[in-house]
Amino acid sequence: MAHEPASPGEPLQIADPRAVAIVTGIQLGDERAVQRWLVEHPSLATVRIVDEHGVARSLLHVAADWPGHYPNVARIVRVLIAAGADPNAALRPADPAGAPETPLHWAASSDDVNLIDALLDGGADIDAPGAVFTGGSAMSDAVVFAQFHAARRLLERGASTTLWQAAALGLAERVTAWCDATPAPSHEEITNAFWHACRGGQQITAALLLERGADINWVGHDHKRPLDAAHDSGDHDLMIWLESNGGTRLRG
Repeated sequence: MAHEPASPGEPLQIADPRAVAIVTGIQLGDERAVQRWLVEHPSLATVRIVDEHGVARSLLHVAADWPGHYPNVARIVRVLIAAGADPNAALRPADPAGAPETPLHWAASSDDVNLIDALLDGGADIDAPGAVFTGGSAMSDAVVFAQFHAARRLLERGASTTLWQAAALGLAERVTAWCDATPAPSHEEITNAFWHACRGGQQITAALLLERGADINWVGHDHKRPLDAAHDSGDHDLMIWLESNGGTRLRG
């Protein structure tokens, strides 16, 4: 006999048969199975599933979980939201200091453009905070993890951008506006934005920031200099330009 799922406030453990069934249906893109479970057990739409590390995620987080790009994901998301799933549900990490990412953050981290659209169409807040490294929006996760398809879709859908995000996306007008603002960005902020411009393969915004005093050999994220970041972007012309301006690599 099937058991009724827990009430919305009571989580399910990941090994619970009900959790296994609904998670499997979501990740296989089995829309009929997901609909059937939600009809038979309506409170599943809002239930939290707790993994072996104590992290409690919503079913929309399950649909957005790494590596993303699950089959039929947009339709699955629409089914879940129609049943009452909250597109802005924040992750509940086991560590109170952990990032309260929304499903949109996870979709951005997976570079899953179809999922991003489905979540936004379902009411997700495009600028909701909670990113892993900066506490910022889904755009933060997209740029930090170099998921630029996701970043550009978020931009198309109206996402805000910080200086470093605009630099990584090659948005020269936004970078100039940030640099001309009062108060002006600090040297550290300009250098960080310069590093991200190189990571994004954006020579135009990198040049703007170098003119503003960015440190061309700053050791930034992942213990890499801007030239290392440009190498990761695959932009050979940018690498040549950096070297011509005194850029060096920490990694061979």
